[in-house]
Amino acid sequence: MREAEVWRKTKETNVYVKVNLDGLGLADVKMETLFCSHMLTVLSTHSLIDLTIKASGDLKHHIIEDASLCLGDAIRKALGEGKGIARFGYAIVPMDCSLAVASIDLSGRPYSRIDLGLKSNLVEDMSSEDISHFICSLAASMRANTHVQVQYGENDHHKAEAAFKALALSLRQAVSIDSRRKGTPSSKGVL
Repeated sequence: MREAEVWRKTKETNVYVKVNLDGLGLADVKMETLFCSHMLTVLSTHSLIDLTIKASGDLKHHIIEDASLCLGDAIRKALGEGKGIARFGYAIVPMDCSLAVASIDLSGRPYSRIDLGLKSNLVEDMSSEDISHFICSLAASMRANTHVQVQYGENDHHKAEAAFKALALSLRQAVSIDSRRKGTPSSKGVL
């Protein structure tokens, strides 16, 4: 089983994350930021990664950031050496008025380029900048090259949700086992 657990306890936050990369997309998310919980549930549902997150702390920003860092760390640990994985994933996802594109390379080289095109300061109860920061932090801790762009849209909730769905489908593809792949998916021999 490709599973991992990560705990992070600081003076600011207390976070527990468990992932099963070969799951059914079952999510058990306990966070006070409801929109972040919703996006994590969307991520789990469409990536088919079973996900448990319990996160609490002082400030929403700290909780969101540390939950993202722990999630990325757990995914990286569950991948191990990455032998047999597809490594790359990409998706284009519509969500009502919005269209989002995402692409992931689980290369071990963290980089992110995120453009969600959010116009308001808040989406539901989550800061718009924290939504982008979540994806950037996830990419860094997953050590993945991650690009997410919302092409267009009128509603910020729909833009963010389209982005998370595209990210989820990209992640699902990238972590999947390729039956033809023998060993690590890199000409270098390591990720």
